[in-house]
Amino acid sequence: MLQPVTPDPLHNAFKHALAEGRPQIGLWLGLADPYSAEICAGAGFDWLLIDGEHAPNDVRRTLAQLQALAAYPVTPVVRPPVGDTHLIKQYLDLGVQTLLVPMVETAEQARQLVQATRYPPQGIRGVGSALARASRWNALPDYLTRANDEVCLLVQVESRTGLENLDDIAAVDGVDGVFIGPADLSASLGHLGQPGHPDVVQAIEGALTRIVGAGKAAGILSADERLARRSLALGATFVAVGVDTTLLARAARSLAAAFRDGAPEQTPGGVY
Repeated sequence: MLQPVTPDPLHNAFKHALAEGRPQIGLWLGLADPYSAEICAGAGFDWLLIDGEHAPNDVRRTLAQLQALAAYPVTPVVRPPVGDTHLIKQYLDLGVQTLLVPMVETAEQARQLVQATRYPPQGIRGVGSALARASRWNALPDYLTRANDEVCLLVQVESRTGLENLDDIAAVDGVDGVFIGPADLSASLGHLGQPGHPDVVQAIEGALTRIVGAGKAAGILSADERLARRSLALGATFVAVGVDTTLLARAARSLAAAFRDGAPEQTPGGVY
C-alpha cells in the first residue's frame, strides 16, 4: 500500500526499516528509462534498484530516474558498476542514500567503502554540497551534519572468496546489509547459470543465516517466488522479487505467442 511521502527529506526510511527488521520488497530496474521507472514506482514496492553494473545506466540516466521516483513513496537504491570512491561521491551528491556495491570480497574492501560514503572525520567523502541535489543545493541547513547517519551501505557478496570472508565483511561497522548475488556466486562455485543448483542454494541459505546472525540485514534477488519466500523465512529483510526487463520480455513473448500459435479470442466490444 502506498504511504505518504515523509516530510523529512533526509530520513532514509529504507535504512531504518532494515534496522528494525521490517522486510522490504523490491524490484530491479534495468530498462534505464525514467518513464518505465515511474511506472514501477507506483506499483507498491518498498524499493527499486537502479542498476549501473549490468544495465546501461550512467550518472545522468540515474539522475533522471531518481527525479522520476522522487514523487513516489519508494526508496531508490543504486548499484554502481564498481565500488569506486569518486563514482560513489557523484551518486551521493545526486541524492542517493542507499548504495548496493557489487563484488565485495574482503573486510578491508568493505571498510574502504564505508569511508567513501562518509564525510570527514568519519570518512573521505568530498564536500561539495553547494553543487549537490542531495542537499537541495544547500537549502537543507542540516545536510552535512546528518548525511553520514542516513547513508545505507549494502555490500554484495557473490564469489567463493567473498563467501569465505563473509563473517569478517558482515562485522564491519558502517555496513548496513549484505546482499548475496546468486548468479555470480553460482558461477564462482562452478555452476554457471544454475543459481538453483543444490550446492548453490545451500551456500546461499547458509550465507543468509550467517548475515542475520551477525546482526546485519540480509538481501537477495530472486524471481522465483518460492526461493524469495524461503529467503524471507530465513530472515532476509531486503528481497528483490523481479526485474523490469524480465517482466517486459516475458509479457511481450507471451502475448506474441498467444496470437502466433492460435486464433486470438474476441475482445468484447471489438477494440479498446
